[in-house]
Amino acid sequence: MKSVNDELPLLKAVIRMIALHFGQGCEVVLHDLRRDYQSTIVAIENGHVTGRKVGDPGSNLGLEVLRGLSDESGDRFNYVTHTANGLTLRSSSIYIRDDEGAVVGAICVNTDVTNLILFDAELRKLIGFDRSACEPKVEEFFVSDVGSLMDNMLRSAFEAVGKPQEYLRREDMIEVIEYLDRKGFFLITKSGDRICEVLKISKYTLYKYLERIRAKADDKPAVPQPVIGGD
Repeated sequence: MKSVNDELPLLKAVIRMIALHFGQGCEVVLHDLRRDYQSTIVAIENGHVTGRKVGDPGSNLGLEVLRGLSDESGDRFNYVTHTANGLTLRSSSIYIRDDEGAVVGAICVNTDVTNLILFDAELRKLIGFDRSACEPKVEEFFVSDVGSLMDNMLRSAFEAVGKPQEYLRREDMIEVIEYLDRKGFFLITKSGDRICEVLKISKYTLYKYLERIRAKADDKPAVPQPVIGGD
């Protein structure tokens, strides 16, 4: 297989089968990750769960896989995420690879377990079990436009650094950019323009910081690298 489009009818049938089997609270999404990241969703069932539709972007976790900094396969199973309107989801994601092993797509399942969690909490109170102690912590952003995805990732970067953007110094800015680079932020079209606008730095400065960050990560002399999706 060279692309998701090669097997599109079959993959659409698979996600429809999963959605019908588990019901309306189960969203199933097919991403074509060879497309621009602002419109990777090519098929979706029960999109009301996260409020997304065909033509919307992928999440931040997909960017991490494309950046190549996740685990070996990138697949993740049974992790807990939350939507902007407060739903709790049990999620799993698998990545589709072409004949050469490159990631070309993904199938993601998000099951709304909000009511079950509330019911579970009442049961746990009765038996004195702290569920939060064993719940995996994963931050995943479900958005309907790539601008919102960038905003959420920027907010997480500032939280990780521990300073609001107006108080950032040079080293803080580098830390923000390093965090975003690890998360795949710069794979998004116009991401370079967005970070330059927020940090009030030039494209030249951004490229210089990225060279320093990536050289340190590779433990070798700095080599100029393009900001993928930055223009």
